[in-house]
Amino acid sequence: MKKNIPLLLCFAFSLQLAAQNNTQVSIGTIDSLQSRILNEQRKVWVYVPSSWQPGSKQRYPVIYLLDGDGHFYSVVGMVQQLSQVNGNTICPEMIIVGIPNTDRTRDLTPSHVDADPPFMDSAFSKTSGGGEQFAAFIKNELIPHIDSLYPTEPYKMLIGHSFGGLTVMNIAMNHTKMFNSYISIDPSMWWDKMNFLKATKKQLAGKKFTGTSLYLGIANTMEEGLDFDKVQKDTAVSTKHIRSIIELDKEIKRQKQNGLQYASKYYGDDDHGSVPLIATYDALRFFFEKYRFKLSFKDFTDSTADLAAKYTKHYQEVSQLFGYKVLPPENMVNGMGYEFLQQKQFTKAGRFFKMNVENYPDSYNVYDSYADYFAAIGDKTKAIEYLKKALVIKENPDSRNKLNKLLE
Repeated sequence: MKKNIPLLLCFAFSLQLAAQNNTQVSIGTIDSLQSRILNEQRKVWVYVPSSWQPGSKQRYPVIYLLDGDGHFYSVVGMVQQLSQVNGNTICPEMIIVGIPNTDRTRDLTPSHVDADPPFMDSAFSKTSGGGEQFAAFIKNELIPHIDSLYPTEPYKMLIGHSFGGLTVMNIAMNHTKMFNSYISIDPSMWWDKMNFLKATKKQLAGKKFTGTSLYLGIANTMEEGLDFDKVQKDTAVSTKHIRSIIELDKEIKRQKQNGLQYASKYYGDDDHGSVPLIATYDALRFFFEKYRFKLSFKDFTDSTADLAAKYTKHYQEVSQLFGYKVLPPENMVNGMGYEFLQQKQFTKAGRFFKMNVENYPDSYNVYDSYADYFAAIGDKTKAIEYLKKALVIKENPDSRNKLNKLLE
């Protein structure tokens, strides 16, 4: 069944962020769970890629997003753009779990402080220090909840900004294997009079981080008259925030023996508030540098090129990077099959449709599409066979109508 036009060739591919209902567009659902650890009901915002259908065996990596009520829309749109729109395969399609705040200071700080001027007064810091309980909530309650209800893969990412970036560093250092990759955006490394930064340095020096990736985004929070080099020598309290992050960056780069896959960037044109968007984009490009599937004009025009084999080899390599089997996306392969069917390159088309049948044997759509291929090459018997297989999995009017016409 031709559900999608070819992803790799369509530059007018529509942004399918959501289900549309009359005058409303929704990009996700609000879920909730009762946390015994935090002793409260916690809401989470969940986005599942539109390529997933009920009954599908397709599964996705998961992004857990701190300050979810502030960054959910932008991160969902970015991931959707980079994984689907215009045929992009810069990053995989991913489930996104936004975690809205109830008590941000409590949850996103690793230790209690009475005050830490000029950033924290005693009233603001009153509930601080609940970071370990919050980490336990994520590990022992939220992640199992998401895994039990949504089509998740083992690969998990944590994104946080400011206090959220502080939490990212706390979990990356002290609960490293909870996530595969971490994005820490302009983190509040000044926390607790730099004591958290000191503890982080010890972890970086004495712990192994093999198999873990970290991206650090640094915003320009300097006063006028300072630059990136000058601020490192400054001693004013107002520059403590950026100086603490620069110190962290230098320490991570020094400790190359610990196996951490690391990249960082200073964003001179972005301040603390604007930096999350561009830093997240760059981090995704860094983490998934080898995920992108690159095609040439020859792949489409050379009748001898075995593009299906190229797909298979690429995703075998991606599987090694992720640590589990990653399949070529069903919709993308389906679109490629129809593209070559339209070009009457029947051998290439057949390879793609066959690949989908092998990879997604529980999807009715792959059998329906394979039937279209057989009908196009004049093999009526095979077309009937595969339409019947589609209907066994799911009764649907398109497959039924095609079968009835072939049987007439």
